[in-house]
Amino acid sequence: MLKRAKRRYLALEIGCEEPIDSGELMNAVWNAVMKLYGEYGASQAGLSMIDYDPDKRRLVIRTAHTAVEMVRTALASITRIGNKAVAIHVLAVSGTIKALYKKIKP
Repeated sequence: MLKRAKRRYLALEIGCEEPIDSGELMNAVWNAVMKLYGEYGASQAGLSMIDYDPDKRRLVIRTAHTAVEMVRTALASITRIGNKAVAIHVLAVSGTIKALYKKIKP
């Protein structure tokens, strides 16, 4: 029987004065992980976008539980997306989406 990998969900706040396309954002995250950890590290991260709200500038991503620190490090290295200055802040980390939304609820 295959064992399902544990996942973690990260709520991110995107500090940027201009709106950013969700595709550009995820490409920047993938590129940061690839740059720091290579293809093998990126494959271990298992990144995927769950939700993006451009008005609130909040992004929710899923990653493998073993790669949370690796992803956080890669996120900290992102300072520009295209020609826009960006700062990405981790608001919360959780094992379920429901608990994550409870943590970031205003």
